[in-house]
Amino acid sequence: MKRIDLDANATTPVLPEVIEAMLPYFAAQGGNPSSAHAAGQRTRSAVEKARESVARLLHAAAKEIVFTSGGTESDNLALRGVLEPYVDRGESAHLITTQIEHHAVLYAAEALEKRGVAVTYLPANAEGVVTAEAVASALRPETRLISVMLANNETGAVQPVGKIARIAREHGVLMHTDAVQAAAKLPLDMSGEFKNVDLLSLSGHKMYAPQGTGALFVRKGVALQPLQFGGPQERQRRAGTENVPGVVALGKAAELAMSWLDSDAALALERLRDRLEQGILNRTEDVVVNASAARRVANTTNLRFAGVDAEPLLIALDMQGVSASFGAACMSGATEPSHVLVAMGLSVREARASLRLSLSRETKEEEIDRAIEIVSAAVKRLRALA
Repeated sequence: MKRIDLDANATTPVLPEVIEAMLPYFAAQGGNPSSAHAAGQRTRSAVEKARESVARLLHAAAKEIVFTSGGTESDNLALRGVLEPYVDRGESAHLITTQIEHHAVLYAAEALEKRGVAVTYLPANAEGVVTAEAVASALRPETRLISVMLANNETGAVQPVGKIARIAREHGVLMHTDAVQAAAKLPLDMSGEFKNVDLLSLSGHKMYAPQGTGALFVRKGVALQPLQFGGPQERQRRAGTENVPGVVALGKAAELAMSWLDSDAALALERLRDRLEQGILNRTEDVVVNASAARRVANTTNLRFAGVDAEPLLIALDMQGVSASFGAACMSGATEPSHVLVAMGLSVREARASLRLSLSRETKEEEIDRAIEIVSAAVKRLRALA
C-alpha cells in the first residue's frame, strides 16, 4: 500500500535535486569551512554560495543570513538574542507575540518572562488572524520586540506581518516573524512587502531540504546577542562549524523554491487543496473548514468534524495509509487540544474534532481523490460507533 502523505507541514520530502547537491559534501567534498587549506576553502565556497541562494529567495543581502539548526533555533536566537541583553543590563523590556505561535516562540517567550521580560500574548480572531490593530493597542514605551508568525502551521492562515512591521518601525520596535510555514510557499521580499521586518526564521525541512538545518535573516544594523559561544562562525552570531551538507541542501532548496514561486505551481497546489476540501465537504455531513475566510497558504486545510474525536480518526486514517495530524508535529503526543484553535475561540470539544491536512509539491491528484474516499468513510464509521 503506497502511503498518501497529507502531513507536509510536519516535514516535506527531500527533493532529488537537493539530495544530489548535498551528497558530495558527506565525502569527496568534505572539509571544515573554517580551514585555510584547499579542502576547507572548497566547502567555504559551497557555504557562501548557499547563503547567496537563501538571500536571493528573501531579496536580502547574503551577510544578513545566519545558518542555524532549524526553525526552533532561529526563533530562539531572534527572541533571546534581542531581549536578553536588556535583562542583563537590568533594563525593562516588553515583548508582544500571539497565542497562535509555534511553541518555539511561545516557550522562548515564557523563558524570557521568568527572567523579567514582560510578555503580551495576543489572541486571534475567529479566522485565526491577529490584527495589526490589536498589536498597535498592545504597544508600550518599553516594547522592544514584536514576534508574529507569517503563516500559521495549523490553519495556514496568513498574518498581516507587513502591516504589523510598519507599525513596529514607526514606534522604533524591532519586528520578528516566524516564516517557517511560509517559506517556499509565499514570496518573501525583505526589500519590498517585508522591508520593515528585522528578523525572519526559516527551517529547511519545511521547504524540501533535510531536517536539522535552517536560517535566520538578521537585517543589517540589528544587534543580536549569540546564544552559544565558540568560534567566529556566522559573523560571530552563531558559533560552531557549519553543517555543510545541510547548508548546501538549504541553498539548493531555496533555488528550487524561487523557480516554483515564479511558475503557476502555487495556484495548482491551491486548487488541489480546494479539491480535497470540497470533496470531503461534499461526501461528509457536519464538516467545517477552520479559518476558511482567511488568506491561507496554498497547501493547508484544517477540518472540523462534528461528533468525531480527531485522535481515533487520525489512527483510522493511518491504518488506511493516510498521514495527517492534529497540528504541530512536535506536540503530537500532547493531550491538550490545539492552542491555536482555542485561541481562535473554538471550544475544547471543537478543537479536539479538528484535523490538519497539508499537501506537498509532490502530492498527486489521484492521491487526493483516494484520500477523500478514505477520510469520508473513516468519519462515517466513527460516527456510527459513537
